[in-house]
Order: sequence, then C-alpha cells, then structure tokens
Amino acid sequence: LQVEESAVSLWNWTVTKHTGAVISDEQRAKLRFVACRLICLCEGSDPPEGTIRRQILMLTKTGKGWIDIGKAGLADGFLENAMSSIEKLYAMLRKGSDGEADIQVHRADVEKSLFKVLSYQAESAVAQGDFQKAVMCVQRCKDMLMKLPKETCYLSILCYNFGVETYEGKRYEQSAFWLSQSYDIGKMDMKYSVGKEMQAKVLRLLATTYFEWDCSLYLDKALKAISLANQENLHPAGFFLKVKILLKSGASDEDINSALAEFTHLEMSLDFCLNTAKLLLEHGRESVGFDFLKSVPERFESSPDLGKITLLHIEFLLQNKRELLAKQKIEEVIIGHYTGKQLLPEALNQLHIILWDRAAKHYEEKSYSEALHWYNYSASFYTPGQIDQNLSKLQRNMASCYLHLKQVDKAKEAVKQAERCDPNSIFTKFSVYKIAMLENDTDKAMEAVIEMGKLAEKLSQHEDKLRVDKNTGSNLLSLAAQIALENDQQIVAIKALEYLSQHLQDCRQLFASLKCLVRLMLSKVMAENAEKRDGDINSILTYLNLAHKKLAESFTEEKFTGDMRILEAHWFRKVAWNLAVQFKDSPEKMRDFFVLSFKLSQFCPSDKAVLIAQKTCLLMAAAVDLEMGRQQVTPSEQTEHFSQALQHLQTCKEIWKVLKLTGDFAKDPTDTLLLLYEFEARSKLNDPTLHNLMESVWEQPQIEIKTLEIIASLAMESPARYPVLCKKALKSALNLHRKQAVIDAVNFSKCLHSLINISLPSGLTDLDTCVLQEVWDYFEDALSVVSSTDAYPEMEILWLMTRAWNTGIFQYTVGKYKEAEQWCGLGMHFLNHLGSLKKSYE
Repeated sequence: LQVEESAVSLWNWTVTKHTGAVISDEQRAKLRFVACRLICLCEGSDPPEGTIRRQILMLTKTGKGWIDIGKAGLADGFLENAMSSIEKLYAMLRKGSDGEADIQVHRADVEKSLFKVLSYQAESAVAQGDFQKAVMCVQRCKDMLMKLPKETCYLSILCYNFGVETYEGKRYEQSAFWLSQSYDIGKMDMKYSVGKEMQAKVLRLLATTYFEWDCSLYLDKALKAISLANQENLHPAGFFLKVKILLKSGASDEDINSALAEFTHLEMSLDFCLNTAKLLLEHGRESVGFDFLKSVPERFESSPDLGKITLLHIEFLLQNKRELLAKQKIEEVIIGHYTGKQLLPEALNQLHIILWDRAAKHYEEKSYSEALHWYNYSASFYTPGQIDQNLSKLQRNMASCYLHLKQVDKAKEAVKQAERCDPNSIFTKFSVYKIAMLENDTDKAMEAVIEMGKLAEKLSQHEDKLRVDKNTGSNLLSLAAQIALENDQQIVAIKALEYLSQHLQDCRQLFASLKCLVRLMLSKVMAENAEKRDGDINSILTYLNLAHKKLAESFTEEKFTGDMRILEAHWFRKVAWNLAVQFKDSPEKMRDFFVLSFKLSQFCPSDKAVLIAQKTCLLMAAAVDLEMGRQQVTPSEQTEHFSQALQHLQTCKEIWKVLKLTGDFAKDPTDTLLLLYEFEARSKLNDPTLHNLMESVWEQPQIEIKTLEIIASLAMESPARYPVLCKKALKSALNLHRKQAVIDAVNFSKCLHSLINISLPSGLTDLDTCVLQEVWDYFEDALSVVSSTDAYPEMEILWLMTRAWNTGIFQYTVGKYKEAEQWCGLGMHFLNHLGSLKKSYE
C-alpha cells in the first residue's frame, strides 16, 4: 500500500512540475515510467474497477510519453498492457451489467480508451517503420468512427501527419496512402470534419507526393488531387502546383491559359505572381509567361514594388538573348529614375547586379566596349559627387575596360573617381598600380605596392568584419609581382613579393614566392657594388629564415606533403650553402648562411650526403666564429663567438658519430678539426672541463705531431694561458719526433725551441734545480740530433748556443760557478756545429 501511494504521489508530482516547465519531456517520460511500473507491481489478483481505470490511464500516457520523445520502441509494451487492461475492464463491466442497454453503455465507455490506445499504437508503428501494423491500427480506429464520430477530425489529422512524415522520408507510396486516408476520413462525417481548408491542404500534399513520386506514371492522379483541392478551397499554392503539374505534363499553352484564368479573381501577392511568371518562363512558355507578366501591373497599380515586374522582364529578355529589348527596358527605367518613377532600393540593387553580371559576361568574352556600355547603365543611377563603395568598384571595373581599350586617360579618370569614393581600398590601389606600370612610373608603382602591402595586412587582421575573401590581399600582390616581372621592373616585383610572402597561407605558393625573391635578389646583388650589397644580402637571409620557419609550420598543412617539404628544404639548403661559399669575404654572412643551410637540411632525410653537408656547415660555422672571436676587441664579444662555436661543435660531434657508421672515414680530418676547434673554444672561454677533454687526447695513439704543436700554440694564445698543457703537448710532440725513422730536423728544432721557451723563460736567474735539469735534457736531445745531421737549421743551433751560454752567465752572477761552467760548456758544444757564423762567436 505504501509503494502504491508513493507511485501515485510521484505521478501527480510529475504532472504538476511539467506545467511549470520544471522538468524536460524526457525526464517526465522517465518519471512516468517509474510510477507506472510501481503501480503495475502493486496490482493484486483481482483489482477493483478504479485501479484498472487508473492503470489504463497511466499505461496509455506513459506509452505516449515515450513516442513524443522519439523512443517509440519503449512505448509498445505499455500500450499492449493498456489493451489488456481495457479488455479486463470490459469483462468486469459486462459481468456486473444488468441487460443489453447497460452493456452498450459500458462498451461505449471502453471504446474511447481503446480508440486512443490504437491511435498511439499506429503512431508508434509509423515511427518504427512498421507500415502494416500502422494500417491495421488505423483501420480499427476507422471502424470505430461510426460510434465515435467526434474523433473524425483527430484521426484525419493523424493520418495527415503520417503522410507528412513519410513524404519527408521520401516513402511516397506510404505517404499517398495516408493522405488518401486522411481525405477519406475527413469526408465521413461533415459535422465533425476538419474543414475545407484542411482537406484542400491534404489534397495539395497528395498531389505533390504523386508529382514527386513519378510524374509520368501518376500525372492523372496528381492532376485529379490538385483539382479536388482547388474545388475544396482556392489557394495560391494550389494554383501554383496545378500550373507546375501542367507544365511538367507538357500541356498546351491553351490548357495553361485556362488554368491561369481559373485564378483570375483570386487574391495573390505580387511575389507569388512573379514566381508564377518565372515558372512559366523557365519552362520555355514565353508567350504565356510574358502575357501573364504584362497582366500583373494592372493588379498591383498602387504597389511601390512594381519595379520587380520590370526586373523579371529584363532578366528573362536577357536569358532569351533578346539584349536589344532588354536595353530598351533598362533605358525606360533610367528615364523613370529621373522623372519621379524610381525603383525601390532593393529593386535598384537587384538591377545593378543584373547590369554588372551582363558587363562581366562581355568582359570575359573580351568585348570591352560592350562591357562599358552595361557599366555605364549602372553608372547612370549615381548622381555626380556621390560617395559609395559600389560606385568605387564600378569605376575600377570601367578603368579595367578602358585599359584594355588603350584609353589610358579615361582609365586614370575612372581610377581617380574610385579613389575619391573609397581611398582605402586595396582594389583601388591595385588599379593605380596597373596604370603606373603601364606608364613606366616606377616610383608611383612602388608607392602603390607599399600601400597594397599595408592594406593586405589590415585585410588579414579584419577579414570577417570587412567581408572580403581571406586571399584577396595575397592574390592582388601576386598579380602585382607578375605584372612587374612582365615589365622588367625587378625592384617593384621584389617589394610585391616581400609583402606577398608575409600573407600567403598556402605553403606551395609561399615557397614559390620565396624562391622567386631569392633569385631576383641574387641577380640584383651580382650587379651591385660591394658597398651596396650588405642590405640585399640581409634580405636574402630574411627570406631563407622565413623559408625555415614555414617549413617548420608546414607539418600542420594536409595538402603540403612530406615529399614536397623535402624538395623545398633541399632547394633552400643548397642555395644557403652556395651563398655561404660565394660570400667568403664576409665571415659573418658566410657563417649565417652555413648555419641556415644546416637548419634547412634538418627537414631532409638523413642520408650520407645530407649528413656530410650538415657536418661541413657546422664545422665552417664554428671556424668562422673562432676567427671572429680572435679579432674581437671586447671580452663579451669574444665570449659570444667562442660560445657559439662550441654549440656548433657539440651538434657537429653528434652528427659525426652517426656519419662514421655509414662508411670508412680513416683519412677524414674531421676528428682533428673537432678537437682543435673545441680546444681553442674551451681554452679561450677558460672552461673548467678543458683538462678532462685533454685527458682523452693524451691517450690517443694516432694523434699527429702537427695537432699537438697546434694545441701547444693555442694553449698560450690570448686570452687563453695554459702553460702546463702547452708543455705537455710539446713534450708529446717531441717524443713522436724522436720515434720517427728519420728525424725531420727542421720541425724537430721548432718544437724543441718552443718547449725550451716555455720551460726556461728569458731573464730569470733564480731557477729551480729540477727545472734546469729538465731543460738540460732538452739541450742534450738537441745536441744529439745536431751531431747526427747536417739538416739542423744553423739559426736554431745559434739560438741553442746562445740560450745555453746565457743560462751559464746567469748562474755565474748568482755565484753558482759549477752550474755556470756546465751551461757555458754546453753552449761551446753547439759552437762547434755552427757553419759560417762560427768565427763571429768563437
């Protein structure tokens, strides 16, 4: 009992909340579903009449609720249960009846509920596409109408709705059935009929269904249906449909005129009459159409919209290639415009569109004089001095015609008028540009291109507000560049292409534009003096940087494929490489082009050729940065260059690791160059990791003498100062010299000279014994080599003799006589090996 009360409360709450739109239709259906299921669960074995009636109500409304929210499949079970409950109620009522009259009363009572449930079942069946079930349910409802005449209107409209639904789903056969049913049911009881207007509406849709289903097969049925509709209720839609069907059937002009005559006294709008005339003319019924069109003004003498009739007349004259008659009509309208018979603004705008379309057609056919004729018709409606954007466009179009006709002065005047009306139009600036190019006025053309570039920027920022195509600016700048190139105006073309490259969205067009820019600027650079080149070289760098940026962004553009990206990247990287080589006299530019070539090559597949190019670019860039660092005055500039060089080298090392896996590079000097460049950069940056780097170097078995000597030199080259590393490198080099089968005396002498210099600084007297002993060993090495070859340079022998002698003298001055005797004696040994200089020193 408590569950039943709760279910009833929920049902009642749902009803009250729906009226205040507190819950949605779907929520209401779900709540009804819950309440209804609970009531059914509470049903006993022998429920009273009131309970059964309540169940019928709840089951019916729950089923209808599911249908209304488009879930007809959920409704079926509830509606079937409702039918069972109705049968149960009827059996109960009959059982307790007293005589036949009483039974009839109960039957009438039950049949109302039965009718409603059957109609809902028909709705559900149509929604689920079950035509046969729907027909059966409606037929049962139809059979009950004799006893329930008041439901005639409801059932007729229900069938009409089924007809509309199936017509919209293009199920024409079913639609024709339902609409026929609707019409037949509507005739069954005139007292409760839907009315003539509704019957006519049903028949018009039935005629339309036959017409669209298969006009050739069901033409007679369509005509019969529309004729019946017009008999029921004359309506413009019925008139129009009948004319349409007759035209489709190929009826004679006489039959169509008869149909038109039927509706002579029917009240129709001007637009409806015009649509009828248009229908006739579009079907090639010129005689009937124009006659009907001529009769329309009489019906609408006081209408301000009479211009629409004239416009339609002009349109169809032009469509039927009766241009002369159309021109006469237009001239009449122009005269009327200045004699108090102006067209309404909307009609006038439509006329302008017709005139411009006709002019454009002649322009495309290169009949420029005829195009001007039609543009002049349009211009006739504007008053002198009028400011209007459309007038500006009209003047530009006329200017284009004049230019094709070689009437430059008239074209200039037209453009002047266009500028007066709309000075900030990119189209007007383009017209100015075209005339400037025609007159070979480079300055004016350049000025116009700059204005176009600025306006293109505004267009791209405000295209939605300005209601222009997003490509307008780009298209016009592209045309401007093309015209400049055709007229051999390279500087103007470059400016146009520069603006164009800023606005192009299409990758293919953008890269084509940038390629053209690079080629044009290169030819300009080649023809210039060295002093004037800098700005243009910077421009080329800008173009290549933009190419790199757009290649990076191109991954999001579907139409720009991976193969296209690779081709473009190869082209631009090769150009950057060639320019780096070409501008070797300008180290900074050379470095920038090499770096760019490397960056662009990153969009190419990493095959061996590309890896070699990348490695070379980075090595060259590092070399240039090192060279520029050596020449810079300020420490901050030096630091910047050495740091950049180090960055290039780090990347290069990674590429070199991969590259070495692709083949034999035994004779390639890259390892040596990487070592020397990195040593120089780190040493001059006073990098604390320098010693770690050198630890791996000392362990290398294949290191060359020359490499060690360069390291020694770099270790002491300002701002670097690493005497210990310098000394170690020279010692290692000297050891390698000794290991040679035949000692290269000249190079040995230079290496030893450097080692003695770093170990025995000039002018120092207070030297550590260990240091002196170490240096003594170097001198003895030198003496050994000098004694064994005649190739030792005499000036080096002289230098060794002098350093040994002076060291002895320094020892003497501090009272170290034994050491002084040893060193001076060592110097005397070298004296014996001097040639022509011996006598001078002996």
